[in-house]
Amino acid sequence: MPARPTRDWMRGLPKAELHVHLEGTLEPEMMLALARRNGLALPWPDAATIRAAYAFGNLQEFLDLYYRGMGVLLTHADYVDLACTAMERAAADGVVHAEFFYDPQGHTSRGVPFDVVTGGLLAGLAEGERRFGVSWRLIPNLLRHLPEDDALTTLRVAEPWLLDGRLHGVGLDSSERDFPPERFARAYAWAAERGLFRTAHAGEEGPAAYVATALDVLGVHRIDHGNRALEDPALVSRLAALGIGLTVCPLSNLRLRGVACLTEHPLRQMLDAGLKVTLNGDDPAYFGGTCLDNFVAIADALELSVADLLTLARNSLEVSLLDPAAKARHLTALAAYAGAAALVEGADT
Repeated sequence: MPARPTRDWMRGLPKAELHVHLEGTLEPEMMLALARRNGLALPWPDAATIRAAYAFGNLQEFLDLYYRGMGVLLTHADYVDLACTAMERAAADGVVHAEFFYDPQGHTSRGVPFDVVTGGLLAGLAEGERRFGVSWRLIPNLLRHLPEDDALTTLRVAEPWLLDGRLHGVGLDSSERDFPPERFARAYAWAAERGLFRTAHAGEEGPAAYVATALDVLGVHRIDHGNRALEDPALVSRLAALGIGLTVCPLSNLRLRGVACLTEHPLRQMLDAGLKVTLNGDDPAYFGGTCLDNFVAIADALELSVADLLTLARNSLEVSLLDPAAKARHLTALAAYAGAAALVEGADT
């Protein structure tokens, strides 16, 4: 093992990606192809022009463009192609297990039926698993800028899919500022009554209090982002003691101006505080970085060690929704990978 971990070594890490939005994997080339297939006009003539538009001053500016982009997704085949391509990219990053989000309301509000969206994504993920060997889970997110009654309607439509295990829990995303988690207390109580896994975006743009409320009111098992939890030392201690996973997305934080540069990213403090931090791509087509790109970028910026990177990979597997047998299998593979690195390091010295 070289003194600094290489990209190839980080690709080989057995790891899970726990925070990636399927709509956010829609690359400009696919966006253009689907627009042509569906007879839609886009305001951008080519992929380069689309990428040039990806200059965001904040989360809302990103979301405005994000929802415009997902408008090209209309048919079962569109959703199959999107999901299968996301699985191919996950495999190329060395991801052994991926947990994907999607926003049903962002599609049904455009007139695309829930079963077309969800059935297409599930078919694409299943095809991706057959082709690329990556296991997966699919979690519908509720849009926090819409009324809770709309979320409850979506949950009732999704209920058969959630109860029979085709879908794997409930999340909460979209504009965080001015939309605190407690606005969705009834929706999360509905999910808790049915024994569903629960997660929520919190502490990205919103304050540490949003992270605490997600725990106390929504009863979440995991926090998506969570960076601003560091503003509350007592909350940090609580998250560490509970072993709550935090799905951190450094390149997303950089592109959305959460940090001025990656050398200022709080990941180092999170690790030092004993938080169960994981690394993820979030919306890689928009933020210019997949899971592996996030590993490489933050490792370089913060001079992370082999031990740090192994911890991040181990955390991702431990807080994933993998069944115990699969989790143990991947953790054993990670331990073997760590052992091989230690042997090479010993030989180098």
